[in-house]
This record gives sequence, C-alpha cells and structure tokens, in this order.
Amino acid sequence: MSTSRSVTLSRRGILAAGGAVGIGALLAACGGEKGSAGAGGGKGGPWSFTDDRKQKVSLKSTPQRIVAFTGTAAALHDFGIDDQIVGVFGPTKLKNGKPDPQAGDLDVDKVTIIGNAYNQFNVEKYAGLRPELLVTNMYEPNALWFVPDTSKDKIAKLAESVAITSARVPLIKIIERYAELAESLGADLKAKKVTDAKARFEKASEALRRAAKSHPVKVLACSGSPDLFYASNPGINADLMYYKSLGVDLVVPDHLDKGGYFESLSWENADKYKADVLLLDNRTATLQPKDLAAKPSWAKLPAVKAGQITPWSSEPRFSYAGAAPLIESLTKAIEGAKKVN
Repeated sequence: MSTSRSVTLSRRGILAAGGAVGIGALLAACGGEKGSAGAGGGKGGPWSFTDDRKQKVSLKSTPQRIVAFTGTAAALHDFGIDDQIVGVFGPTKLKNGKPDPQAGDLDVDKVTIIGNAYNQFNVEKYAGLRPELLVTNMYEPNALWFVPDTSKDKIAKLAESVAITSARVPLIKIIERYAELAESLGADLKAKKVTDAKARFEKASEALRRAAKSHPVKVLACSGSPDLFYASNPGINADLMYYKSLGVDLVVPDHLDKGGYFESLSWENADKYKADVLLLDNRTATLQPKDLAAKPSWAKLPAVKAGQITPWSSEPRFSYAGAAPLIESLTKAIEGAKKVN
C-alpha cells in the first residue's frame, strides 16, 4: 500500500472512501494461543485455523459470532457462512441505503454495522457483539484491512483474528483460502450453491482465456482522480495477476509508486501507455467516465474515443460467486474490442 499523504487516490487507500491511506501494520496481539491443539470443523469440538500471517488461532469450539470486513463477510456468505456473521465493518451501505457492491449477496440488514467507512470502527459496538472471531483481508503483511491503527490494540484484545492475504498472489489462490476458512467454520463446499458458482467461475475463466487468444488487444487497468491518472500493476493486484495468467495482455507500468500497486501519472501524461481497452476502477470514490469527460487528455485517449471502457471492480469479492461475473464482464469487453493503437 502506498504511504503517500495524497488525498487523491492510492490503489488501496482510496477505498477508505475519503482517500485515507497508509494503514499501518497491525501485528496480531491475540493472546498467544498458537500452541493450542485444535481441529477445524464441527461445532462440538475444538476449532483452529492457521491464517496467512502463519498464526494459528485456536478456540474451544467453532466460532458462532464472527465480525468481518464487509467484502470478507460477503465472500464467506457465498460459501455458506451466514448466521455466524453478526457484524461487519467497511463499505456496507451506500448513501441511499442500498447495499454497497462490496457487500455482495450479504443481507446487510441482518448484521450490525460497526463502521461504514475507514476509521469508523466502533470499538464499543464491536465489544457489545461479544465477538469470538474477527476476519479480514491483508493487502500488506500483518496489516489488518480496515482495522484502524488508533484502536487496533483494543480491538485485538476482544477476540482472536484471522487475516487472509489479498495481494501478490493470484485471485484463484485467495478464493481457495477463503473456501478453506469457510469449510473450517462449517460450510459445505459440496452444496449446490457453491459447486454451481465454481463451475461458472471455471467456465468464465476458460472463456476469458479463449477471448484473450482470439482477440489480442492490450488492456490497461486504471483509476482516475481529479489530479492524477493511475496505471495499475498486474504483478501485485490479485485479480489482474489471474487475468494475466489466462493470457490477457495487460499493461505493466514501468515506474511504480511506493507499495507497487500503480504508477501515478499527471493527466498530461495519461497517454503514456498505449491501450485498446481501459479497465476503469468503478469504486464510488473514483472518477467515472461521466466525471472524466471534461478532461481533454482523457477524451483524447484512443480507447475512450472508441468507447472501449469497461468497469473494474478493483477490490473483488474473493469467492467463485463474486469473481465469475467480473471475469465474464472482461471477456465481453475484450471480445467486443478492436485494436486502436
């Protein structure tokens, strides 16, 4: 993650819906039960899970009161974990009251929202939920996603935590880790809902592979802010890594900002990289085509002139159900694109 103080956009900072950046490393302070015996699964016996910090969390029984980052909760829900999720933090509801896209199919009215944006984590409300486990993503080593630095120590004392790496490894690997976690929590990975979603994901992936081969167009994953244009790095973003592995010809920026997620460009240099298709960050805090239309340098981009812009959910939901539609959308964009450079 960038440690820039900019309030415009960082690859992972903008999601803080106010441009807050640089979430510091949150080293787990979870009571040191790494040596405890345990086994995943059944509610009646001990439960344990080793997360991507290589920390083993052990409890006397499978946790029934889970609080999770919204996107994480949505992914677990896709695998069949539902009633155990009692609270969420992170983008959950839009200003109009509808679910944020990151909430996926999660019923946001059934869970307690302890914070709807970065630094809104209500510790008192969290404690009141009597949490047994906190689950979130980890974009930087040992940094728990959307757990504020200012209250991380208090939060860590209230319940054990599990963190799943969400960058620098391909999308499919992260989805598989979430499947493992969900199964340990009691999910049935053979349930029709899960197997159907996996089949759709695999079919979509193969279709993208074919499209990338038969329509060799160059794709730039990017984000727009009032002052800067960001070219994203397919070598660190999990979804882009996966698309690249399927043959998608993604632009690789050559002058990455600290953190490695993107290269920030002035709008005058927005045409540095030649691209036939723009995969444009569609999060609410980023500028969309209607917002960018007034920028002359945006309007001059060949892909923009050709109308070859497709939405990029740059924080994917790490489940088969969450990822399949994103892959299908990119496939459609590539199939319908022509070379403009």
